Amino acid sequence: MKDLNGIYCPDLFSYKRYLTREVFIGDVPMGGHHPIRIQSMTTTDTMDTMATVAQTIRMVEAGCEYVRITAPSIKEANNLAVIKKELLARGCRVPLVADIHFTPNAAEAAARIVEKVRVNPGNYVDKKKFEQITYTQFEYEEEVERIRKRFLPLINICKEYGTALRIGTNHGSLSDRIMSWHGDTPMGMVESAMEFIRMCEAENFHNLVVSMKSSNTQVMVQAYRLLVATMTKENMNYPLHLGVTEAGDGEDGRIKSAVGIGTLLEDGLGDTIRVSLTEEPELEAPVAKALAQRYESRAKENKPTANPVAIPTKYNPYIHQRRITNAVTNVGAHHVPIVMADFSEEPLIAELQLASVGYIYSAILDKYSLTDLAVDWIYLGSHVPQFNLPGNLRKVVDVSALDKFQHMENVIPMLPVNVYLAGVNFETSIHLISGTAAEFQPAIFEKIKNDSKAIIYLKANENDTYADLRAFFFELENKNIHCPVVVHRTYEEKDLTKLQLHAATDFGALFIDGYADGLAITSTQKINSRAINSIAFGLLQASRMRISKTEYISCPSCGRTLFDLQETTQLIRSKTDHLKGIKIGIMGCIVNGPGEMADADYGYVGAGPGKITLYRGMDVVRKNVNTADAVDGLIEIIKEDNLWVEKP
Repeated sequence: MKDLNGIYCPDLFSYKRYLTREVFIGDVPMGGHHPIRIQSMTTTDTMDTMATVAQTIRMVEAGCEYVRITAPSIKEANNLAVIKKELLARGCRVPLVADIHFTPNAAEAAARIVEKVRVNPGNYVDKKKFEQITYTQFEYEEEVERIRKRFLPLINICKEYGTALRIGTNHGSLSDRIMSWHGDTPMGMVESAMEFIRMCEAENFHNLVVSMKSSNTQVMVQAYRLLVATMTKENMNYPLHLGVTEAGDGEDGRIKSAVGIGTLLEDGLGDTIRVSLTEEPELEAPVAKALAQRYESRAKENKPTANPVAIPTKYNPYIHQRRITNAVTNVGAHHVPIVMADFSEEPLIAELQLASVGYIYSAILDKYSLTDLAVDWIYLGSHVPQFNLPGNLRKVVDVSALDKFQHMENVIPMLPVNVYLAGVNFETSIHLISGTAAEFQPAIFEKIKNDSKAIIYLKANENDTYADLRAFFFELENKNIHCPVVVHRTYEEKDLTKLQLHAATDFGALFIDGYADGLAITSTQKINSRAINSIAFGLLQASRMRISKTEYISCPSCGRTLFDLQETTQLIRSKTDHLKGIKIGIMGCIVNGPGEMADADYGYVGAGPGKITLYRGMDVVRKNVNTADAVDGLIEIIKEDNLWVEKP
């Protein structure tokens, strides 16, 4: 079983799927050599049988292979039998998963009915009061034993009925006991799950699936990696359920999900996917399928393993650390990653074209203003613009056409590796050296090592995996080369959503691991520059590398939700989307509320029918606010902190 040569993944230098234990969930087994399974969760009231059945069927038609339904109490758990009967009567045999948080009796009832039960170890018979409690070793072990005794009946029922169990850890709902020893950390998440897994193993129960979810993509990735490494040490290989909690809606939700889920899929980890969007659940499945299909195709390619390089001594995939680089003007070192737009296909003929990449021209003032999504560099190729560009905008041009741009300031020639190696001297502040990973040979590395102006412009295409590029960065580290690297990828994908997902996966993995200092995305299809620019800034924000807009940590809704999440999220977004850098949590109920929005600056949480509780960080500011007044109340709190600005 212990065959992970890449520490936490099967192979650091080539795509290879992590082989997990086969787990049976009704007629749709997971893990082993089975495809990556797709699932989602209903948003209806579980007691509304017909609505839940109808939504479940829509989800299955959209591609869901498992459907999760909340069971917050015993009455909802018992109604799962009615829902299942109605589904079977309509010819729908999809395996059902009961979602349990606080109620062991509901879990035990559901385990006799459905094919799988999800429990959250952070609050399933454990204590979660957001209190700082100090435990002695004896008290800690005594508490674990109490939990084991309360958990044992569920294990025995699952064994008797052939029910699978998901140990679903959430970053925001770690118990006070785990927090006291491990803190709010990926290791705390792993230990929370491992305690329950060890209890199952002690009872010879192995029909398990495990998840490590967080709304913070860096934390999520680190936790899954640590989980795999920890399981491997203990001779375990349980299937992995992947998901980013509270990802949000629209483009932001898709990109954030792809950054977290895709980074792990790149490493061959993941047996089932749930994309959590604040939208109708049937809209989640196509996104999850698009992510999974890319890796199903890759697994069939049998691409040979790249020549491995030595793993750098400082390599640590379990913490986020940026590659140490020199600063070259505004690139590298402490600078946020740059974004470069591509306008090289034809000449720019009007100032309006720059609006798509964040530069708004005023003819009256004859000047440009910058939006929060203003690119840092622009690639012109050999085409001279027919108007004056902003002076502070750096313009990258083909070296063969450099003479045509002598009248412009901040011009950077693109130097192919052979031109750079030839030693031609260019009096510029930046030596931008362009080539594929294969084109960077030892002689070029030797020259770059002693060049304080060097920036590598690494060209990749859609067939280059993260493993391929990781080997390149390992080689730079081993050769003690600290120049910044801007990564460029060209995509042939015609569908905008797939471009969002693929780019977020490819670049997200690089930024999660702190490798790249900038990015450039180009498309061979007719996808406009505004859309591409939005993807670039979106994935940087999702990977926590560059904050350029308001971030919404909003849950996807379920039967516990106490208000219309989609409508409320859009209302809050419409009033606050100009507050750059502020994170707002929008949670349907207390279960995922305070915990999952722990990373947010402000929170809007359902407290009861028609009632909202407002938070500043983890602290309650106003309780039981009428829904009609809650959004204005949220804005008032932001104003109290002097963080409010009026919309332009």
